[in-house]
Amino acid sequence: MKVTAINGSPRANGNTNFLLATLLAELDSRGVETELYQLAGRAIRGCTACFKCKHKQDGACHGPDNDFVNEILAKMVASDGIVLASPTYFADVSAEIKALIDRTGLVSRANGDLLRRKAGAAVVAVRRAGAVHALDTLNHFFTIGQMVIVGSSYWNLGMGGAAGEVAHDEEGLATMRTLGENMAWLLAKLAQ
Repeated sequence: MKVTAINGSPRANGNTNFLLATLLAELDSRGVETELYQLAGRAIRGCTACFKCKHKQDGACHGPDNDFVNEILAKMVASDGIVLASPTYFADVSAEIKALIDRTGLVSRANGDLLRRKAGAAVVAVRRAGAVHALDTLNHFFTIGQMVIVGSSYWNLGMGGAAGEVAHDEEGLATMRTLGENMAWLLAKLAQ
């Protein structure tokens, strides 16, 4: 079983990454192979609505040239589970993760729902408020892709402002560990 996680934060070592590290450690401890992609420092444009993915039917995005979206999409398609993570920006996800979900979502749907029946989990870091809307944005990607959403003991979020502050959110970290436990359980059930 394999899970691909994508950190949509423009800061590679911020609170979003800390939450992901907690979740991925739980998955690793349960024998699930994990791989983490950082969008920080990488230029990513949104979907240009060229619809070449639909016309070519090759499972690839043909929009902006020479970026890494097809590399990540291939990893997502090859994985059993996908974790999308974002900080909360103005009560929604980061521009980076939004561009990724718009492009990979369209390619998947235009090519027979490539992500169908994979496990999906959203993770959101928040300073104070707006996280539920960001969580909804990520979960909408999973539902339109016919994926199975993994829940936890609370909404999949952690609170912290400055980098590292989320380490003091005991409930948020417990939520990430439970999320890892639940995702490992679901992956095992889906593999049966």
